[in-house]
Amino acid sequence: MIIYSVTVIIKKDVEDLWLKWMKEIHIPDVMKTGYFLDWKLRKLLSPEFSGEELTYVIEYTLRSLEKYNEYSEKAAAQLQKEHTKKFSGKFKATRAVYQLVLQ
Repeated sequence: MIIYSVTVIIKKDVEDLWLKWMKEIHIPDVMKTGYFLDWKLRKLLSPEFSGEELTYVIEYTLRSLEKYNEYSEKAAAQLQKEHTKKFSGKFKATRAVYQLVLQ
């Protein structure tokens, strides 16, 4: 099992709008690509790094690294572009890919 993890540091002043957009638009659009099996959205509670920003992690699961590579080549850029256009200057994002070893 492969996990594609996106960490987003979002400004507090757009948190509610961002969460609504993620739940109603972005995550459903990512899932509609057909590459992912499931997703989870987590909010970091501790440690809190800044009074003006919050950290969220979205984890998407895939069957294989090949599926991730295909998603990355065919769909990721457009979805990331939409996120950047909507929340430009209000977030920072990092991405990582993990292999599930034990469950």
